[in-house]
Amino acid sequence: MIAYLQGKVLTVTSETAIIEVGGVGYELYCSGGAFRKITVGERVELYTYLQVKEDGITLFGFASPKEKELFLKVISVSGVGPKMGIAILTGLSADEFTRAIATADVKRLSAVKGLGKKTAEKIVLELHGKISAAEVISASADPITAAMELGTVSVSAQDEEAISALMGLGFTKNESAQAVKRAREQGASTTEEIIRKALQGGI
Repeated sequence: MIAYLQGKVLTVTSETAIIEVGGVGYELYCSGGAFRKITVGERVELYTYLQVKEDGITLFGFASPKEKELFLKVISVSGVGPKMGIAILTGLSADEFTRAIATADVKRLSAVKGLGKKTAEKIVLELHGKISAAEVISASADPITAAMELGTVSVSAQDEEAISALMGLGFTKNESAQAVKRAREQGASTTEEIIRKALQGGI
């Protein structure tokens, strides 16, 4: 079993990359995370999954053990093969995928090219209990907002009001939540103070 490769990137296409390791070129179907690590002519390390079938052998590449673990969970769903699994982790980041599963967001999954609504529903149904809130938060670049979305942290009515007000001014939920957190740390107590400090801080 080939589980990991480290070598020089020779070529890249829209779906694959060829990595030279010890004079041998390995062609890998890469996830979105893997592609973001790849630069032609540079060295890269990727975690891999080897699929062996009667009609051939295919190698899939991932940016991290976490991304590979998510891929293995996806292809554990009946009817979802490695090609579809890699398509999902190309169309969605690990963060987006874990959130979609944890929040049962079928619409978000269905936006992946080639993934129909029925298959998306099946993936959510079978994986919903296998991906915890902790995994979503750890995969997220913004753990505070992720925790708020999943309901794993309590948010006061005041803070929710301030976040809604800032979003009404055109800021994203992420920006608003972070600004409210900073305002609280600076001593703001009322909704008006929170909003004022958030705006003064430039969000």
